[in-house]
Amino acid sequence: MLLYKLWRSFVKEILLLKRDIGGIVIIFVMPLLLIITITLIQDSTFKNLEGSKIPIIFIDNDKSEISKNIKQELENGKTFELVTNYTEKSAQDAVFSGDYQMAIVIPENLTKDLNANIDSKVQTIVSSFGIEADSASAKKNVDIKAKDIHLYFDPATNIGFKNNVMNAVNKMVFEIENKKIYKAFQDQLGTTENLDENKNLISFKEITPTKEKMDVIPNSVQHNVPAWALFAIFFIVVPLSINLVKEKSQGTSVRVRVSPTPYYIHILGKTCTYLIICIIQFLLMVAVGIYLFPYMDLPQFDVTGKMFHLIIVTIFAGLAAIGFGVLLGTLADTQEQSAPFGATSVVVLAAVGGIWVPVFLMPEFMQTVAKFSPMNWGLNAYYDIILRNSGIAGIAKELALLFLFYIAMVTISIFYERKQNAV
Repeated sequence: MLLYKLWRSFVKEILLLKRDIGGIVIIFVMPLLLIITITLIQDSTFKNLEGSKIPIIFIDNDKSEISKNIKQELENGKTFELVTNYTEKSAQDAVFSGDYQMAIVIPENLTKDLNANIDSKVQTIVSSFGIEADSASAKKNVDIKAKDIHLYFDPATNIGFKNNVMNAVNKMVFEIENKKIYKAFQDQLGTTENLDENKNLISFKEITPTKEKMDVIPNSVQHNVPAWALFAIFFIVVPLSINLVKEKSQGTSVRVRVSPTPYYIHILGKTCTYLIICIIQFLLMVAVGIYLFPYMDLPQFDVTGKMFHLIIVTIFAGLAAIGFGVLLGTLADTQEQSAPFGATSVVVLAAVGGIWVPVFLMPEFMQTVAKFSPMNWGLNAYYDIILRNSGIAGIAKELALLFLFYIAMVTISIFYERKQNAV
């Protein structure tokens, strides 16, 4: 009997949704437009940074060995295209006005002063061991002032870009200085071994997840499909809450309360209906990632062997979204209350949950807050499956949190509804 009542409640919800075909189309179409737009923008930005060089100003006041080595390293890299027809003053004006991202200015006599400083220190060290220095290279200690390589950055430049450039320049100068120190010791000690060509003992090797001996590198599609699918799933909070408010204003909720059907059956009917919508939304997102993105010169979304797990996450994420929508629709008295608050709260949950900005980039306090966002739970579950090849056991915690969130929201709604309508 209860199953029949649940079926009738489900049919009622379907009939209500059929009256607003435009709203249903928006629920499905808008997320698709969103995921396509965001992914194209992010992927284009990534490809621009990887495939084309950023023009920067390079001013060489040294015109000797070190500046030539730095220039050669920058030209051989895949990041920068050097522009040289500037003075330091004009370069500063061009960068600060936003015409260029940055300018590098090599000071005068950099090579000469560095050589003199190294030769002086090496000669002092060699002499301290009682070894007579080569007369040609023996020099008295000299006081060399520190040299500054001037880096000008556009004020709008990202701080991460600045740090990367400064680290790269420091590394280049450090390697050049090391080679010169080796060369100075060779000259003083008369050794024939070419020490500066020895390979580094310590290096870095990135280890990434592999699939069939091929590196699996996260791309914009792998991040955006689950993230914006989750955003779309939670956005059903708006139509669901509006639907509940309409029932209050039209008297439907009164008929539900006086009918022999328990109120929780009414809630389960809505849950089943909107859960189907959530699954359809996710499948449409996945279909776009698999079939449309390759034609748009975007990476294909790979769900090989993962579809079942992704559907499970979608079901639990949908339950969490439905629970939140039911609570909001129960508490709100008018559509003017439910619609703006529902849309705003979903945007806030998305921002806090890491949909727009990765959680690790947030301040420490916000990282703590993100742990309480149901969107963050769902997103972590999706990423565990797509990027970390986890199974159901690996995402059990996130699934449990999403389900408990649904139970908590629905329980509060039922108790609030009973309290409001108690005689």
